[in-house]
Amino acid sequence: MRVNCFKCAYFKVTWDPANPRGCQAYGFKTKQLPSIVVKQSSGMDCMKFVSKEGQL
Repeated sequence: MRVNCFKCAYFKVTWDPANPRGCQAYGFKTKQLPSIVVKQSSGMDCMKFVSKEGQL
């Protein structure tokens, strides 16, 4: 399953131009999508994905 960070409740956009994307669940900022960094570093798909659907 490919994780879409843009649909995740933990995804955030940062003010840091060098690292504009972040993951609140894992606590890091990155240039790439956080799910790609997680996959590259662990070899596994993101296990903390929570859909934004239905959340207000």
